[in-house]
Formats: sequence, structure tokens, C-alpha cells
Amino acid sequence: MTDSTVVVRVPATSANLGPGFDTLGLALALHDEVEATLYEPSSGGSAETAEVSVEGEGAGEVPLDGRHLIVATMRRTFDRMGLPRPSGIRLRCVNRIPHARGLGSSSAAICAGILAARALAAEPYAAAPRPDGTAPAAPPSPPEFTDDDVFALATEIEGHPDNVGPCLAGGLTVAWTEPSGVPRMAKLLPHADVRPVVLVPEHRLSTETARGLLPASVPHADASANAGRAALLVAALTGRPERELLLAGTEDRLHQGYRAPAMPRTADLVARLRALGIPAVVSGAGPTVLAFSTGDKQDLIAPEVGNDWHIRPLDVETRGACVVSPETR
Repeated sequence: MTDSTVVVRVPATSANLGPGFDTLGLALALHDEVEATLYEPSSGGSAETAEVSVEGEGAGEVPLDGRHLIVATMRRTFDRMGLPRPSGIRLRCVNRIPHARGLGSSSAAICAGILAARALAAEPYAAAPRPDGTAPAAPPSPPEFTDDDVFALATEIEGHPDNVGPCLAGGLTVAWTEPSGVPRMAKLLPHADVRPVVLVPEHRLSTETARGLLPASVPHADASANAGRAALLVAALTGRPERELLLAGTEDRLHQGYRAPAMPRTADLVARLRALGIPAVVSGAGPTVLAFSTGDKQDLIAPEVGNDWHIRPLDVETRGACVVSPETR
């Protein structure tokens, strides 16, 4: 029997970036790697099986069977492509993206699962012979599954596009939804002087908890203010990453204030950094803080951060998720 294996590399992401709620996202050079193998279980039969090993973040916490998010996403992707689900899926996950910190770990898992399934569908694995020794029927050829299809499915599973967009495409992405319900995104390349720093606390906060604090509606003046700040932020990140523009462009009235009661230390750190002139926001749903480092203010960040926070300067990931080592063995 021949198994088919691919290795997928997916980046961390920071969504919202302050004013760009559910719209803006930035890919960061911190990656999870997933080795996905399709195999025929030795026991045979039609039951679906899964084996998962995890190193790093989430080890000892996430399911190691078919409930694992990547396994579930792969199966859903085979369904979407109109292909039979594989009998066996084996994963080896090396996780570096912190979980439940606002750095897109679930989006990374979803993107990894979809890309792994698409790559493996393009190279169908050789199934075991039938018990009578005859060759099994050839699997159906996979239909074309475009990058737009990948983005749409990832958004459907995740529920919003602001993390899956930059995870798939890299760089800075602007996402929106057409009246038909189809998600779209545009990729932009940030200026080379854009230097993100993530401040990661030990404590966690689920996205569901953070979203539950948001009101059903906001004042028109707040929505208008955020639209202007988001436009300014895109201009600053891509063309003029001056501290004053980044500071003004990261102001928010739509979500961070409402979520502050669930993460008071994060809200306090953001406020203190901004008072020092450092562009700082809540990363995604929190509790991580994203700051944009500038030469004249960089040394002011560390003294404001507690001992139970980790300071991680990161580059912008410009490539996005990719299959780095497809092979058949």
C-alpha cells in the first residue's frame, strides 16, 4: 500500500488591527506546520479513522482523533470537492501559534486542513487491493478547487474572513462580503518598515466570549469614525508607516471598548502604550496586544509589559499558507 503525504505551513494572523473590525487582517511570520497523510487502515472496512500527534501549543489539550479541527476540516473539504472521504487520516502537528490568544490559531488549522485536502486530492493515494487481490476502482478525478473556493470554505467554517484571508494570502488583507453572500478579499503588501510586535499573555480568552460582549448596533458617529481610521491605517501600513499616522489609524470605537471587561489587563496595556505614542491594539478577539514598533519608541514597550507576558517581534508574512513538501511514499 502507498500512503500519500503533504506538509502544509500556515502563519499566525492578527485581525481587526483596531478599526478594521471583521475586515482587516495581517499575516505574521509565526507558523504551524502540519504533515497530513492519507492511509488505508489495516483493519479495512468503511469506518473513518484518524490519528493525530501534536507538538508545541495545544499538546495535551486538543483532540487526537476525528474531532480534531484539521481532520474535520479535511473531511468537509473532500465533501465539498465531491470526493469520497479517505478511510484514514494521520496528522503530525507542530504548533507554534498560541491558542485562544487572538493570533488566528483556529483559522490556521482550518486553512491547513483545506489546503492539505486539496493537495492530497490532486495526488490520489493508492488504496489497498481488495481481499480477492484485484485492484480497487480508481478514485474519481478531483474537480478544480480554486483559491476562491478555498477562501469561501475557510470563511464558512471559521465564520468570518479577517483571519483566514491573511492566513491564506499573506500580507495585509481587506475582506468584504458580496450581496450574494460570497466572501472576497484584496491583498496588499505592507511597507518594509512596518514592524509588528505581539505581546502575548499567559491567560486566554475565547473568541466566543469576546464576541458575546459586542452590542447589536453602534452609533452612526462611531461607525463613521472607524471607517475613516481604517482607511488611514491601510494607507499608513502600505505607504507611509509614520508613527503619527499609525497611532491615529489604529483608533477604534466599535469593539475594543466593549470587550475590555473580559480582558482588563489587555485594555490597560493598550491604553498605556498608546499614551506613550505607541500604536497598539487588541489582536483579534484578544487577549494578545499588537503594537507597531517605531525606532523612537521601541524601547518604551518592554517596561510596560508584565513578567507573565511574552514580547515577540515578528516580521510580516508576505507569502501566506503553502504546501511546502508534497510527496507520495
